[in-house]
Amino acid sequence: MRFSPGQRSLTCEYCGHEQDIPHSEQERDAALETYDLREALAHHLPPEAIEEHRLLSCNNCGAQVDFDPAQHAAQCPFCGSPVVTDTGTHRQIKPGAVLPFKLDERQAHAQMRKWLKRLWFAPGELKKYARSDGSRLDGLYVPYWSFDSDTKSRYTGERGDAYYENRTVMRDGKKTTERVRKIRWKRVSGRTARDFRDVLIMASQSLPRNYVRALEPWMLGELAPYTPQFLSGFRAEGYTVELPDGHTLGLKRMDDVIRQDVRRSIGGDEQRIHSVDTDHNNERFKHVLLPIWMAAYQYRGKSYRFVVNGQTGKVQGERPWSKWKIAFAILAAIVVVVGVALINQNR
Repeated sequence: MRFSPGQRSLTCEYCGHEQDIPHSEQERDAALETYDLREALAHHLPPEAIEEHRLLSCNNCGAQVDFDPAQHAAQCPFCGSPVVTDTGTHRQIKPGAVLPFKLDERQAHAQMRKWLKRLWFAPGELKKYARSDGSRLDGLYVPYWSFDSDTKSRYTGERGDAYYENRTVMRDGKKTTERVRKIRWKRVSGRTARDFRDVLIMASQSLPRNYVRALEPWMLGELAPYTPQFLSGFRAEGYTVELPDGHTLGLKRMDDVIRQDVRRSIGGDEQRIHSVDTDHNNERFKHVLLPIWMAAYQYRGKSYRFVVNGQTGKVQGERPWSKWKIAFAILAAIVVVVGVALINQNR
């Protein structure tokens, strides 16, 4: 039986029988449960937060994908390389919640096709691929760390307020007056505070981080308690970014937001930030699986990947460029510029 995207049920692909995946408010609350980050970094998590399972390790791209225990050989969904499953077990932090697929493969393919058709200067082969119904998408649950933190920051810097002065200059042999913008700087200091919730960091290195980041936002209010039933018919990647490394990336993402808060707090027309000291309190985390449809396209011996948010249908990806189309566009622009210049010259 396979999980049916957009439903809370499993469906038999042979007879069509459906079986509901039970859920309750208690289970919903459990999906939002977090663990103390400091305890986790000190390896003091409770036993129920750890699980042992078998992972496929791809020697080509480094992905680790969870497969059915009865399966001994497969193809890596990230790069297509043939791989053999590792028969050993691995101890990892168990996913606490999963965001079930909402789009099925047909719907995700339609979203990807729309995105491909909108690409400027794309090769003709890519346009042909966009029209093809035979291109296959892989449904993957990608691991994420979700971090919470209550922060208080102290900063020092300078506030810049703009003012204008008149200046006399010579232009074409004549004196003229122009307004010159200047900045008056003033030293400032202050404090800001922000409570972060669900700062998401992809715990995988198999997909381009900037493209997957662009799939946000995710509607985490639809998280469900982790159960293997949601994974039936799909693949789940094991995390390859350990919790300490994910936490470092999470702190960097929080710091970017805090610096924006500092600039707003400083005010003025321009800002200079000299220092920001942040205290993090009540740091907690959870391990979640988020749904992504993925496809790969070969062009001139190079692989390009496309990812589709399995919940919202948002698409991002790598793309090739057609040198001929770019050259033609540049030539056409030159012709237009030269034509306009000749018209103006003959007036």
